[in-house]
Amino acid sequence: MTQQLHPTALIDPDTEIGSDVTIGPYAVVGPRITVGDGTTIGPHAVLQQDVRLGRRCTVGAGAVLGADPQDVKYQGEATWLEVGDDTIIREYSTLHRGTAARGRTSIGRRCFLMTYVHVAHDCVLEDDVTIANAVQLSGHVTIEAHATVSGLSPVHQFVRIGTYAYVGGGSRVPQDVPPYTTAVGNPLKLYGLNTVGLTRAGFPPEVRLALKHAYRLLFNSDLPQSEAVELVRREHGSVPEVMRLVDFVAGSERGVLV
Repeated sequence: MTQQLHPTALIDPDTEIGSDVTIGPYAVVGPRITVGDGTTIGPHAVLQQDVRLGRRCTVGAGAVLGADPQDVKYQGEATWLEVGDDTIIREYSTLHRGTAARGRTSIGRRCFLMTYVHVAHDCVLEDDVTIANAVQLSGHVTIEAHATVSGLSPVHQFVRIGTYAYVGGGSRVPQDVPPYTTAVGNPLKLYGLNTVGLTRAGFPPEVRLALKHAYRLLFNSDLPQSEAVELVRREHGSVPEVMRLVDFVAGSERGVLV
């Protein structure tokens, strides 16, 4: 397939551009950038430098990828922004490169980042993550696969959001959000499992029931967390999803919501 590169686009000669790539009017593509096959870069988008963009991605108008990290410790070291295949980045989103702490900011495959999303340095977004309009991710945030963060939500640095978790709109996120749960509000609180998401994803009823029981022991009982964790391990040790929830809670450095 042929490339469609608008004559007003500014493209560094070192850029590696795959087949069937479209680059729109007035886009800027800087040095040390790889653009995968079938990717579309919209008008006025800027890929500043050191970006690896996967296949069949979409970059919306005015988006900025690969800008310097907003970290006073950054001293110009070589770092990267990596974006997986089939990911959509909508208009005016900003995705910054990593720092020496990790060396890269990573976006997985099939992610959907809506308009005005900010992803700061050293963040990790796993596959199939959805980030709604104007969400702001601070540095070193990790969002596990299939999680959703609704619009206008700021996320504190070093926070983890677990797999299949759902964060409601306009929620400030200062602590870790456990996998499979729903968290909403200011101050942010847990409101049970992400039942709708788990059902849509095809989790079997017995797994959802085990997660529900584990949730009650971990977050709704009077047991100290360490005792609740051990009790859940004994009662549901054969359910991988429950073990993932327990390991997340036990390994949290910022503390988990309740």
